Amino acid sequence: MAVQKSRKTPSRRGMRRSHDRLSAPTLAEEASTGETHRRHHVSAEGFYRGRQVIEVAPEIEEDDDES
Repeated sequence: MAVQKSRKTPSRRGMRRSHDRLSAPTLAEEASTGETHRRHHVSAEGFYRGRQVIEVAPEIEEDDDES
C-alpha cells in the first residue's frame, strides 16, 4: 500500500485543489425581451432564441383579506 513519505504543505494542497471549484453558470441575454437566462435553456417568459416556444400563464394574485 502506498504511503506518503512526507506531509503535503498547505500550498501544495491548494495547488492541487485549484481546479476543483464550481464554475458559475453561463448566462445569456434573450434577444427579443432582453431577459437574462441560462444558455441553451428557455427563459422564464417562455422564449428561446428569439421566439416564444412555451405559453406562460399570467400569475394570479391572491388577497388574504377575507376577514
